Amino acid sequence: MHTATMTETPVVSDRLAKNAMRNLSERIIEGLLFCAAAVSVLTTIGIVYVLVSESIHFFQNVSIVDFLTDTQWTPLFDDAHFGIMVLISGTLVSSAVALAVAIPMGTVIAIYLSEFANGRVREVAKPILELLGGIPTIVFGYFALLIVTPLLQRLIPELPGFSLLSAGLVMGVMIVPYVASLSEDAMRAVPMSLREGSYAMGATRLHTALHVVVPAAFSGLAASYILGISRAVGETMILAVAAGMQPNLTWNPMEPAATITSYIVQVALGDLPHGSIGYQTIFAAGLTLLLITLMFNILGQWLRRKFRENY
Repeated sequence: MHTATMTETPVVSDRLAKNAMRNLSERIIEGLLFCAAAVSVLTTIGIVYVLVSESIHFFQNVSIVDFLTDTQWTPLFDDAHFGIMVLISGTLVSSAVALAVAIPMGTVIAIYLSEFANGRVREVAKPILELLGGIPTIVFGYFALLIVTPLLQRLIPELPGFSLLSAGLVMGVMIVPYVASLSEDAMRAVPMSLREGSYAMGATRLHTALHVVVPAAFSGLAASYILGISRAVGETMILAVAAGMQPNLTWNPMEPAATITSYIVQVALGDLPHGSIGYQTIFAAGLTLLLITLMFNILGQWLRRKFRENY
């Protein structure tokens, strides 16, 4: 008995040692994953802190009522005006034009790739979409200025050389890969049993795609649409090159205008002294852009919950 106990003790010790090492390695991996997740959270908190702290100094010199209601944006002139609505209008109009192109086109592409395309077509189309999404935005900007704008001027002779329409159309094409790729992944994740049940009821592939697959994948579609909206609102170089960067309160896409992002680029590249009122406007504009993006995200989450309740 004594001999058997002596021979079993090292085995038990080895097991305990292995379990202890495994627990230690799992805790180390868990800590690394937590640190990786904390980086994004801390980065977001840091960005919000910088925007809010600098914007507080700005609003100590500029009334928030004038900031929201003034119809002129001339912060760098002697007769300074700080009406952010001028930049918001250009941002919303260009984003609306881009989304009018990206959401329908991206959704149609996703439906085709998910429900109708064979494997070979899908293998060719997906890399092409990803390649389109990897083109630098400055290239899209000059494509809008030198190619799309002259083509539009043939159809609309009164269209100026810089316009929100041209920039928005090209920006929509740029966003298509993001919407199409995420939407296609969401549709592919729908269980095949739902499709088979629809086919068993006599539905066609198109009817099944539109009335079964799309509603079932709406949470993923909503995520892709929210990403497209955020991408459109935050786009910079296409609008800086092709939209004109002229502060103009307009809701007409055929006119030139400045957006929040293009103004930030314009001021950031200038020679304004740090701490001046003109320099602080970029933080107030950035905070406004952050709040707009947050509002769209909240709206998207609300629509997704409402859609789930209806279905």
